[in-house]
Amino acid sequence: MSATAAPQPRETLAGRLIRTLILWVGGVWLLCVIGVVWYVDREINFNFDNELVEVSHRMFDIALDELDRRQGEAAGGRLLIAPTPTFADAAVMFQVVEPGGRVLLRSAETPGNTFDVPLASGFANDEAWRIYTVHHPARKLYLQVADPLDERREALNRTLFGLIIPLGAVLPLLALVLRKIARDELQVLQTMATEIGQRGGDDLRPLALPGLPRELQTVGDHVNRLLERLAQALDVERALAANAAHELRTPLAAARLRLQTALEHDLRRDDVVAALDALRTLSHRTEKLLQLSRAESGASFTRERVDLTQLAATVAQEFWQDPAAIDRLGLKVPDSGDAPVALGDVDALAIALRNLVENALRYAQGAAVEIEVDAAGRLVVRDFGPGVTDVELRTLQLRHVRHSAERAGYGLGLSIVGTIVEKHGGRLELLSPPPGAARGFEARITLQPA
Repeated sequence: MSATAAPQPRETLAGRLIRTLILWVGGVWLLCVIGVVWYVDREINFNFDNELVEVSHRMFDIALDELDRRQGEAAGGRLLIAPTPTFADAAVMFQVVEPGGRVLLRSAETPGNTFDVPLASGFANDEAWRIYTVHHPARKLYLQVADPLDERREALNRTLFGLIIPLGAVLPLLALVLRKIARDELQVLQTMATEIGQRGGDDLRPLALPGLPRELQTVGDHVNRLLERLAQALDVERALAANAAHELRTPLAAARLRLQTALEHDLRRDDVVAALDALRTLSHRTEKLLQLSRAESGASFTRERVDLTQLAATVAQEFWQDPAAIDRLGLKVPDSGDAPVALGDVDALAIALRNLVENALRYAQGAAVEIEVDAAGRLVVRDFGPGVTDVELRTLQLRHVRHSAERAGYGLGLSIVGTIVEKHGGRLELLSPPPGAARGFEARITLQPA
């Protein structure tokens, strides 16, 4: 059996930043050193060349004086050697040459192959020397002055080492500083990770992370919005469970009791009908709970232009299929002009309007019910039944509130309507009695215009 390889530890973000910064800083510094070295080498050569030109101009007259003074010796074809200077460090290697190449005078310290370059005015290099040749303006003579290249290399090397050695000394210190900075600046990420890790199903509060940089603040805002959506989803789930437990307990018990009674009495028709009524009530409550859950989630709501006149007509047509409602339910829409249009989810608004009409038909005690779309773009459902008291009116939208057995469905239905209207940014108003009437009940939905 092969042993399972141990997982490799993952590299930290701080470590990656430190390594990247060190490499970039070191690389940029090295490029700067190369650029400085190039510039310094150019300046060193320029200064040395200028010095060589100045020395040659001063030395030419001195060399010619020495040559003229010893002209007799040079007449025999002998190579004259200039006297050794008093200070050795002031020695200049030079020679005086005729156009044919014959050397007339040479400094005492000059090796024989120093000036092994073509005889022409200007600068020339051999392996170890930088040579400058100048032609006398009045006499047919040349002066060649030599400068060792080692001195230039040594000056360049001193400059190069003076830049590289501090770099090598500073990089470890820079690594420590960058390490501390990276860890301090990224500590907020660790804090954020800790805060997120502490969140669970029982704690979906927003993250409180002040002082975040702009990029991390965006991440924090997205996480908080996600936590808000999760909290909302859990609230909807808990509310559905609580509502189901509350709303379905009674119809389930009633259906079970009726069926048990029917079995004990050989399935009497009245008991079976009562059981069917209880199951019908259970189905109705289940539909309302699902509507409430969808309304509270609001996740699937769309925002589109909704023709309120067409919406009201569609809902009215559904109820007119019931013979018991066709004579009681009326529809009133604007006579002329453009049809009122609002922004919303047509299916959700149809559910809200349907709930209002159901409540009106159920609790108006046979009185007339009217759906109205007014010119201001409001959906109004009113009935001319007994209405409700002021105390009942203030608590109608509360779930599970039961004022009487006759009004058992108001709370859940109006809660669905209120939730849908709230998700649409609208307003639900309840009035009893309607304006201008002696009795009845009116519900108004005001939506945002398109």
